[in-house]
Amino acid sequence: MSVQGIDSLLGELQSMSALAAGNTAAQPAADAQGQDFASMLKTSLDQVNQMQQDAQAKQQAFQAGAPEADLQDVMVSLQKASLSFQTMVQVRNKLVSAYQEIMNMQV
Repeated sequence: MSVQGIDSLLGELQSMSALAAGNTAAQPAADAQGQDFASMLKTSLDQVNQMQQDAQAKQQAFQAGAPEADLQDVMVSLQKASLSFQTMVQVRNKLVSAYQEIMNMQV
């Protein structure tokens, strides 16, 4: 993975963290274009799915003995896929918790 890719991932994580903390000044440029929450969530899910598919493909290539398959790349991609999946699970848990809290509110 290149340094530019790591910087991009770090910037994306920081912007997500700022949004989760309620800092509206740090919204990504996509929000300025009117992207709604559902499409943002779908895009994130697609990215997590793509990371897991890439990691699985690299793992299978390494197991098959492909000469271009490097153990370090396989392990890094597996860890990235795992971390992104765990993050999405936590986002889902927060969404379910918020939904339950809203449903329990008295009107």
